[in-house]
Amino acid sequence: MGDKDTAGVKTQAKRGLSRNTKRNLVAYSFIAPNFIGFAIFTLIPIIFSFALGFFKWNGNGTPKFIGLDNFTKMFGDTFFKASFVNTLMYCIGTVPLTLMAALGLAMLLNKKIKGRGLFRTIAFFPYVASLVAVTAVWSMIFHPSKGPVNALLHYVFNVQNLPNWYGKDLIMFTLVLFSVWRFMGYYMIIYLAGLQGISGELYEAAKLDGAGKWNQFRYITWPQLSATTFFVTVMLTISSFKVYDVAIMLAGGSDGRLGTSSTVLVYYIYQKAFQEWDLGYSSAIAMVLFALVLTITLVQFKGQKKKEKE
Repeated sequence: MGDKDTAGVKTQAKRGLSRNTKRNLVAYSFIAPNFIGFAIFTLIPIIFSFALGFFKWNGNGTPKFIGLDNFTKMFGDTFFKASFVNTLMYCIGTVPLTLMAALGLAMLLNKKIKGRGLFRTIAFFPYVASLVAVTAVWSMIFHPSKGPVNALLHYVFNVQNLPNWYGKDLIMFTLVLFSVWRFMGYYMIIYLAGLQGISGELYEAAKLDGAGKWNQFRYITWPQLSATTFFVTVMLTISSFKVYDVAIMLAGGSDGRLGTSSTVLVYYIYQKAFQEWDLGYSSAIAMVLFALVLTITLVQFKGQKKKEKE
């Protein structure tokens, strides 16, 4: 009798194991297409790019191993230094301005004002609109001789030496302004979600204690939005270092007229890889960009954890 019971338990265990295996196979079959696509088009190219940074290769023949030569070459590369500095300037200008504009819009449009749904849509529209369309409109608005901005400066404020918004001196400032205008609507939505998650009882208690608008923002709104601000800052920083399309559409990336004043790292990587076919050097620059973004992100995470413990 005991042998039969033991055999029955073993049979059930085998059946259960077989059933679990089938369930796992079904689950894996659902995620397999996405994982296979990720592996073929993202993971393998990334690994190959990392390895290619130590080789010299133009796409033909056999890659030649040159060790760290691609990385040491950057120290004497004027164009790399310029694109690196331009990317840092773009990031330093874009991140805080976009964050402040998005938070200000969110606080304004979180109030019960007439037509706030329409204003939210208007603020969000530049983000969802075609980049080609919005850059064309922006170029017309800031045109040095025909744009309404310079016309306003000349006829209303009597400015004689009108600025060339697409010249060497102001092109990066123009890129920053455009990016703030285009992306503040998207991050406004994120801040709106954070604001609506703050309990109204906190503000009521603060009002009873005599706290004004500034103190309410300082001691309630801003601390409660700490996680949201951290997320927005990280996403803005990563997107700023990856900037490419804005620089191409507004400034052409890099040309003889602007020199290196509008060159950013991602465009320089593209230029080296697909115009000059120096695939090894472009991969090395991509590795430097990856390391830079990873370091900054880790520092931000460490700072956020330290802040949460305090």
